[in-house]
Amino acid sequence: MKHDVARLNLAPEGKKRILWADNDMPVLAAIRKRFSKSKPLKGTNVSACLHITAETANLARTLSDAGANVVLCASNPLSTQDDVAASLVRDFNIAVFAILGENRSTYYKHINQALDNKPVITFDDGADLVNELHTRRTKDAGRIIASMEETTTGVIRLRAMEKMRLLRFPVIAVNDAATKHLFDNRYGTGQSTVDGIIRATDLLMAGKKVVVAGYGWCGRGFAMRARGMGAIVIITEVESIRALEAAMDGFAVMPMKEAAKVGQLFLTLTGNKNVIRAEHFRLMTDGAVVANSGHFNVEIDIPALKKLSKKVKRQVRKHVDEYVLKNNKRIFLLCEGRLINLAAAEGHPASVMDMSFATQALEAEYIIKRKGKLAVAVHDVPVEIEQQVSRLKLKSMSIDIDKLTAEQVEYLATSSEGT
Repeated sequence: MKHDVARLNLAPEGKKRILWADNDMPVLAAIRKRFSKSKPLKGTNVSACLHITAETANLARTLSDAGANVVLCASNPLSTQDDVAASLVRDFNIAVFAILGENRSTYYKHINQALDNKPVITFDDGADLVNELHTRRTKDAGRIIASMEETTTGVIRLRAMEKMRLLRFPVIAVNDAATKHLFDNRYGTGQSTVDGIIRATDLLMAGKKVVVAGYGWCGRGFAMRARGMGAIVIITEVESIRALEAAMDGFAVMPMKEAAKVGQLFLTLTGNKNVIRAEHFRLMTDGAVVANSGHFNVEIDIPALKKLSKKVKRQVRKHVDEYVLKNNKRIFLLCEGRLINLAAAEGHPASVMDMSFATQALEAEYIIKRKGKLAVAVHDVPVEIEQQVSRLKLKSMSIDIDKLTAEQVEYLATSSEGT
């Protein structure tokens, strides 16, 4: 099998990690059990550009057991778990093209090797694979039945493409599913981002002035956890309703120019570009720590930071680069501005990824059943899939809920009763 991973002899540790995560992914396991019998993806070529983690490995296993020919590549140069990649190749017969720390050239070479699989279904995290199909591999775009996108940044790119009438095939916005963003983004990003920052820096969160750029679901999740650890949390926003919500949730809300003067730890989670810029770096206090948990490292204007510095950056600790500005203030950038929760930690806990990946697995089955029937647009995940995943998750947690009585069903279906 063709593959490109760091070292195949890492496979034993990777297998342990994959199976450990599987223990906490009961919904995906139940779907995999059904898929292994019904084979809904039999003979289907699937290429996925995702973070190569233990949780992703269990999604790949599920697709493979469903009969798909699966090829994986990384969606971020610093998010690959090399032992997991090795185990997928050696133990599960799944082709992987991903190496931790790969350069930009290798990153795109791997994306193209995944596309050489001639997929009819693609999975994406950030839309880099789909973008390749819309720019340099346009001939391959014609065979795509549909793609799935699981991150906010990717959905933003795809909706822009749809608006400009550039989209070539249907895309499912998995990120916008309630079973994804309400849990994965909020609880997963919240916990794993705190984990990544602490692993990278060993900072004490209590009493720290933490500036959170963006109060979407990821920002909410991180802000909630930072406050829970005793941090003084400040929110910056460009959207009035989110800013109002942050204020009513009890957080200080101010422009980044004001926050830059007082913040000690800065985190971006917006899906946008240059959220922290030169004008903000100049205002920061000595020793400010800057990190990103959005998909791309463009949220922090790193070229501007380099230009403001009087000497070349210096790595003072693994994942921590020191920039000394011309005014002698030091700014510490974590993980080169890449995803802190994956570059310095292990990404989201398996339990929350269980729902996100279960949704994607069921969506793949849905796509095959509706081949040729989906319009070229960005689609929401069907409600029935959301309900199925949430019911399975509740069952795995031994939680029962009420059911509507016949009288209640009738009441909700009519409008005759009033005051």
